[in-house]
Amino acid sequence: MLATPSPETRAEQVDMHELAPYVDAPRLRDARSGADGVVLTWEDGTEARLPWLWLRDHCACTACRHPQTRERLVLPRATVAPASEMHLTDGHLQLTWPDGHESRFDGGWLHQRRPGQAAASPLPAPRPWDDAYRLERIRHADFTGSATGERAWLEALIRDGLVLLEEGPLADEEVSRLATRIGPLRATNFGARFDVQSKPNPNNAAYTAIGLALHTDLPNWQHPPAIQLLYCLENDAEGGESLFADGYQVAETLRREDPEAFRLLSETPIDFRFQDEEQDIAICAPILACNADGRVVEVRFNNWIRDTLRLPAEVIEPWYRAYHRFWTLLHEPRHQLDLSLRPGDMIAFDNRRVLHGRAAFDPNTGRRHLQGTYLDRDMLESRLRVLARQP
Repeated sequence: MLATPSPETRAEQVDMHELAPYVDAPRLRDARSGADGVVLTWEDGTEARLPWLWLRDHCACTACRHPQTRERLVLPRATVAPASEMHLTDGHLQLTWPDGHESRFDGGWLHQRRPGQAAASPLPAPRPWDDAYRLERIRHADFTGSATGERAWLEALIRDGLVLLEEGPLADEEVSRLATRIGPLRATNFGARFDVQSKPNPNNAAYTAIGLALHTDLPNWQHPPAIQLLYCLENDAEGGESLFADGYQVAETLRREDPEAFRLLSETPIDFRFQDEEQDIAICAPILACNADGRVVEVRFNNWIRDTLRLPAEVIEPWYRAYHRFWTLLHEPRHQLDLSLRPGDMIAFDNRRVLHGRAAFDPNTGRRHLQGTYLDRDMLESRLRVLARQP
């Protein structure tokens, strides 16, 4: 069966119940059917074959897609018979199935989703720091006042794992107001929003004035918080400079300089645990987690809440040497970024990638008060996808 375009003027795009734009993609020029599917040719010369089963599964009519939620309603099938009729109308594909059901597909939508074509994404790829890395700084007014400023903040955070918001108001809960622009606050055993300041009877080292070596927060959770926001309200005390290091960069340095240490830290689960009178949250997981391609995608590193090291005797000393090597690399000046937060600054970082710490401060010389919260990375990526739909 051969379908050719009608000579009529191209119609509006077919509603595929898709919010992302596809109107600018090429339309269909030709379609040829066979027993196993349809061979499509677009105006730009691109050609691809789509199986009948795929086409039936992706029908976007209101019987197959909910008109409000856009969720699939058609049930799974193992096979499907070829369409009994096929037409190209104004660059779009129309099929009639043996049971009389009709499906219409926008030609541009099909072009974006042809086999072998990766999904378009506005999300930048994570980029490990190098000697050329410079902290991106976004004005508070630009973040809150324009989609461009908000996109720049989101892109820097996803790409670099760290971004600074400057010149914000000295207002209680401003960190919560900024976070909820992106998504709901991620609550933990420390609450949805927390105050980082020296306090009596602390249940965490962050609530003291001591220096904090580089670490990630809550590695004892099955899913540690992904994004941390820290908003500076007061910082008059002597000391207290913030420290950051890119776990991706340091992990790759370790892999290059000491492959066996990298292997041990990425393949050996260890115990992390937080416990107080009300909570006991624990997990066994490796320091470094890699994806199927071998790329580091998560760092769990917090020396305070490492629990008892339960490893075979012959692994204990090699593991300690690997751990010490990673610790040493993290704290080398070449891998560290030091920053003195000013009132009205908000630092945001990827807690599963960028390690943070601080120098000790003297609470007798002034006040130091940060307010913090967490966000899920899913909400960050979701917000950037939504902003990308805007012209």
